[in-house]
Amino acid sequence: MVYKRVVFTMDRYQRQISLPEIGAQGQTQLKQTRILCVGAGGLGSPALLYLAAAGIGELGIIDGDTVELSNLQRQVLFNTRDNGKHKSHVAKDRLQALNSDVTIQCYPERLSPKNAIQVMENYDIILDGTDNFASKFLINDAAVQLDLPVVYGSISQFEGRASVFWAKKGPCYRCLYATLPKTAIQNCAEAGVLGAVAGIIGCIQATEAIKLALHLQPRTESFQQVASLKPLIGNLLILDAKTMHIENFKISKQPSCAVCSQHPTITSLDEANYPDCCALDIPLPIDFELNVHEISNRGHVELIDVRESNEWKLEHIPGAQNIPLSSLTSQSELTLDPEKKYVLYCQSGKRSQQAAKIMIQKGFNHLQHISGGMIQWKIFNSKSEYSIHEMLEQNPTP
Repeated sequence: MVYKRVVFTMDRYQRQISLPEIGAQGQTQLKQTRILCVGAGGLGSPALLYLAAAGIGELGIIDGDTVELSNLQRQVLFNTRDNGKHKSHVAKDRLQALNSDVTIQCYPERLSPKNAIQVMENYDIILDGTDNFASKFLINDAAVQLDLPVVYGSISQFEGRASVFWAKKGPCYRCLYATLPKTAIQNCAEAGVLGAVAGIIGCIQATEAIKLALHLQPRTESFQQVASLKPLIGNLLILDAKTMHIENFKISKQPSCAVCSQHPTITSLDEANYPDCCALDIPLPIDFELNVHEISNRGHVELIDVRESNEWKLEHIPGAQNIPLSSLTSQSELTLDPEKKYVLYCQSGKRSQQAAKIMIQKGFNHLQHISGGMIQWKIFNSKSEYSIHEMLEQNPTP
């Protein structure tokens, strides 16, 4: 980090400057810190708000998605009028309105093996606000190459997790998860999430990023106070919001880690290591979306259920075959006719989109999916009024 003389409004940050762990010198360090937030969603939204309010000098926002109404339950940077707009652009406007002292750089694209190093090398700290394993592995591997700390967060249902991965001072993310899971893990859209849990974990991430910023440069004043700020390096915090029980587990640096060990086997961002990230950039067909009304009027169609086998066994659409998303990712070839037309579905429609992109990579060009997935199918085929409570009882998430 290169330090230069900065000027900031004392009144705005007085409550922070009054803290002996921060003081005027610490506030100057925050002003000179650059933080990249990967994902402006449920985690990125609260984290960015508090980082901007704290006076972080430069914030980068990389997110290729647009705002959807279903985001608003947890993504507090956005409102109803933002529906359809690029998240990174809206986030920049909101944060500039909150604090004009902060420089905002926005990247309306997805982080990928092609752009990760180029984008991340301009920052001092990386905040991981993503919701899938492939992106988290990509962020980690690039950060190890660049010797950068990653403030990690994840949420699902009533649970949240947070940590700091920094190979220079402790374990990296691959010391916790060595490889991509063999089964597909449900994201927030599939498993559901309490919006306030995203707020809690996002705020923890902002706190950890601020603590890291205060540690980036040796302090000449208040050394003991700064030393008392201990980032979550080598620790995994797990929150159970149902009971508000919090546990803190130790994470060890793995001597055989493929990325941060003395003899790493992963030394470059090879696209083959992040198949889901690469698939995200593949465009879907114009007529890809089908609603349940269209499916019910089509007669026989080749249906593929891409949920995991345990979900399939609970219930599925009659006549569909089960090819889990996890097997699509791992298999090099499929025993299907690429010239035939297939309709994919999952629980809510997210995994079927991902599955379609993987299949397109494998040469399948006649694909559609059921918008809303199994949830909408059950609602459409219910003979009585279908409540959210009934839906959850009849569709338990493993």
